[in-house]
This record gives sequence, C-alpha cells and structure tokens, in this order.
Amino acid sequence: MTDYGHPLEFGVFLPPAAERFSDTLRLAQAADVLGLDLVSLQDHPYNATHLDTWTSLSVLAAATSNVRVFPNVANLPLRPPAVLARAAASLDLITGGRVELGLGAGAFWDAIAAMDGPHRTPPESVEALDEAIDVIRALWTPGRGLRLHGKHYSLNGARPGPFPAHDIGIWLGAYKKRMLQLTGRKADGWLPSSPYAPPEQLGAMNRIIDDAAHEAGRSPSAIRRLYNITADLTAEQLADLALTHGISGFILMVDNDDELKRFAEEVVPAVRELVTAEHQPRHQVPSSLGVTPTPDDGTQLSAERLWDESARPTGPAPAADAVYSRSGTALSRQLIDVHDHLRQELTKIRSLVQQVANGTLGVGAARSEINTMTMRQNNWAMGAYCESYCRLVTIHHTHEDRSLYPQLRKGDERLGPVLDRLSEEHRVIHDVLERVDAALVATVADPLKIVDLQAAVDVLTDTLLSHLSYEERELVEPLARIPYRY
Repeated sequence: MTDYGHPLEFGVFLPPAAERFSDTLRLAQAADVLGLDLVSLQDHPYNATHLDTWTSLSVLAAATSNVRVFPNVANLPLRPPAVLARAAASLDLITGGRVELGLGAGAFWDAIAAMDGPHRTPPESVEALDEAIDVIRALWTPGRGLRLHGKHYSLNGARPGPFPAHDIGIWLGAYKKRMLQLTGRKADGWLPSSPYAPPEQLGAMNRIIDDAAHEAGRSPSAIRRLYNITADLTAEQLADLALTHGISGFILMVDNDDELKRFAEEVVPAVRELVTAEHQPRHQVPSSLGVTPTPDDGTQLSAERLWDESARPTGPAPAADAVYSRSGTALSRQLIDVHDHLRQELTKIRSLVQQVANGTLGVGAARSEINTMTMRQNNWAMGAYCESYCRLVTIHHTHEDRSLYPQLRKGDERLGPVLDRLSEEHRVIHDVLERVDAALVATVADPLKIVDLQAAVDVLTDTLLSHLSYEERELVEPLARIPYRY
C-alpha cells in the first residue's frame, strides 16, 4: 500500500472546442453541482479549433462556485512563464483560491514553431521547464526586484506579484525519465494521462519521482499524484490505483453529460468507500475502554517497503460483554504513552540528522545523542516503558519475548498470528536502526553520505510509525482484558 498523505479528489478534463463551448460550460457547471473538485481544460494554443485556455478557464471559474480550475497542461513554449505566473495568480485572487497550474514542457514542435514559438530538443524542453518553475515561483514570492539568468528564461529586475490567494500547485505532465526526475525535484504534483501512462507503468514512474525527491532532500509525499483517466476504468480499478500507487486525484476525460453524471454519482462514491474501508482497521477498540490507539496517517517518506502492511493479521473483534479491569486499562494507556515517547524520540532523530545535513551539528555528536535514547537502549522492544511515562515497570526486550507475549497468547490464543507478526516487525525495525547507525558512521568519513543517512531515517520513520499504530490497534484491547502478571 502506498499513501502519500493527500485526500482523494475528483475532477474532469474538458476540450475547449470553439464550436462547442456551451457544452464545455454546461459540463463544468454540472461538475460543480455534482460535488467534484476540479475542472481542467486542454491547452493547445496552436490548434485553431480551440478557444484560448486561460480565457476559457476564467469564464468557467466565474460560472462555478466550488471547483478549482487549471490548464491540463499549459503549453510552456507558447506561454512565457512570467506572464503565466501573473495570469494564474490573478485568476486565483479573483476566484478566492480556486486555481492550480498544470504545466507541460511542450509537444507538437512544428505547430509551436508555426506560431513563432521555439523548436526545442527533449533535453532543452526539460531545461526550459526547470527554469520556468523558478521564474513562476519567484514571481509568487514577496521580495524586491528579481534577477534570474537562465538559458531559456530570465528575470531582469521584475517585481513579484500579484500574489496568489493560496499556494498554487504546479503539477507537471511528465512521462520520460528527465521529466519525472524534474517532477521529483521541484513539482507539487504529477499529472500523467492513462492513454500515455497506463496503470501498469505507474509503479516504475513513481519510483523515479520518489528517488529524485530524496536526492533533492524532499519527501516524496510533497508531490501529489493525479491521473487523467478514461471512462472505462472501474471504481475497483481506481481504488486499486489509489491504494497501490498513491494516486489521490482522478480527472475524467469526458465530453458528455451521461458519463459525467455516472462518474460523479456512482464511481466517485464507490472509490471513496473502497479506499476508506481499506484504510480502516478491521475492528474498533470499544469507546467504553477510554483508550484510543493512534491511527497511521499513511504518509510514506520512502519508496522502500520492508513489509506488506496488507498481510498483517488482525486479532479477534472485541466481545460485546468484554470486561476491562482498572489495571488492564492503565496498562493499555501506558502502551500508548511509551509509543508517544518513541515517536518524540524519532522526531528528535530527524531533527538531529537535519542539523547534520545543514552543517550545524557534528556527526559524532548526533550519534552519541541517538545512542542514549530509550529506543536504542531497549532494542525497539514493544514493552520498553520509559520511566518518565510509566511508574510501574520497564518491560525490556527479553521480558517482552518471554513474558508479555506468552501471557497474551495464553490469555487469548487467537492473538498468536498478531504476536508473531509484531515480533517479526521488531526484528526488522532493529535492523533499520542499525542501518541508521551505519549511515552515521559512513557520513563521518564522507559528508556526501548524508543523503544515505536521510534515506535511512525516512525508512525508519515509515516502519516505526506504521508498526506502533498497528501494535496499538491490535493490543490495546487485549491488554485491558487479559490479566497480566508482572
């Protein structure tokens, strides 16, 4: 399961045909009324049968109330980035924050050249897009006269502004390696189309984006994944794309009312239901227990997956007449207290590593501080109760393996698969911590290895936070129900 932490959104991808703009307007208004999130238009300025995209988007924005509008995707070679930045910011201000910016490097170069646009090679087009993103963002950022000097685009004292009403996302239409790498380095979103990037190719393309993000010091979750789709993809297929590849925006290529209505009223609710059901635990901790496990928000910082979360076993659902003792309930709370302490220490690790990356803390000092932490001392044991959080007892790794888990297993043998899985995950997390330590040592010898250290800490974050949430979900209720002897 891949989740980049973005909420699901749905929209439409409409053609700005000159002779059918009344249909385009009607479909956009229908999308707004039906509760969709996004309305987009193609942008092919060299096509004489199309209306101008920015002019059309302005009309659609004025005729709707809730949807956000964007070009899908703006043709950079025929739209100078400085002017494009001000056009997008202006419409965003006018609409109260309802504009995003889909952006492409260009295609159909002969047609572009026929309108006095440049005829760029593939490397030149990516280079120009890279520069354009810098120009656009600079003009959206308060400051003095801007000076940027690029091969394709420059600013020579231009003043920034107007400033958008919200942080406009720059979503790139990218397919080849260089474009995908640029997406990972600089973009806010990735916006491919299913006819050119079929579902079976998304995994490999996502990995290129994620790797480039890591190399640039970014989290892959900073890049939203959207997908222009055709009407033949089912709700089950879209839910699978959301869960498997982290796609959080589905934009339907549509030109008729019936397909739009079916998408909004049948497909969208079904996708939301399927994805929500998969993210929900299979059983809930009773509210009467008064202890709430910390949910996993699904955010993934690394593309590396050390286990299959979908294969995790689930314990028995709580019985309606279950009785919980005061001491058992206290033990459940202590489990969450310990986990919160481990989460805090993990945040501290990330801060220390960032300080090393910034050059404000030495590697040796960071390593020494990490080695004093509770998680290190207790070898990642589930029962490593920090004294500041638990007044009763500290459960060490060996105590967990030899006492806590056997008692839970004896109290309810149905917990066996869960306990076995938790023990396996403890060993995996221990190995990840060793990787972090080894990366710290390597960074002493070669400061450039800080990239490997940051990557190792991202893996540590993903695995530990996921594990702690799973452990709480499965053991909070049994700990309160099954008598435990210290």
